[in-house]
Amino acid sequence: MDQCCQDKSSELAVLRAQQGRVLQIALGINLVMFVVEFTAGVLASSTALLGDSLDMFGDASVYALTLYTLHRSDRARAGANLAKGTAMLLIGCAVIVQAVRNAWLGIVPEAHIMGTIGVLALAANALCFALIYRHRSDDLNMRSSWLCSRNDLIANTSVIAAAGLVVWSGSLWPDLVVGVAIAALFLSSAWHVLWAAGRDWRHATP
Repeated sequence: MDQCCQDKSSELAVLRAQQGRVLQIALGINLVMFVVEFTAGVLASSTALLGDSLDMFGDASVYALTLYTLHRSDRARAGANLAKGTAMLLIGCAVIVQAVRNAWLGIVPEAHIMGTIGVLALAANALCFALIYRHRSDDLNMRSSWLCSRNDLIANTSVIAAAGLVVWSGSLWPDLVVGVAIAALFLSSAWHVLWAAGRDWRHATP
């Protein structure tokens, strides 16, 4: 029985190590793409790119928190989630401000930059999706990460479609609609993260 338990512990340690490597790679990809998309969104005056960068930030924070809290207390996990929720809220509000500014001034985004960065983001998320795919059934955490990557592919496709519609119509509205929709979902998630983290913080043992 003891040998069996030792074998299981060794298998679990190997599995965790493999998951950790995958999460580290996914974290790096998402951090780089967050910076690229956010910067491109500002330069191209694209609300959709800014909104999509939120997904990259959200995923990066999930991977980072998973790695950071792996061997830490419930209070540390709650504190990390409070920081994550606050950052999500601030960035989401920045996207909404950008959307209002673009609508007020009638700024049409640079559709070609939107499309190019959108395709790059789609490729990056497809890589993360492929990396996590083989671990999707390992545990709830990895399945959640896989589902997030799958949903991001949909968001990336929406940005590319918005870029095409901006080129076709010459209007700023496809960009605004997609960007605000993504930002609204992100702000909702930020609120839920902050609420849950605050509850966990109050009940966690120091």
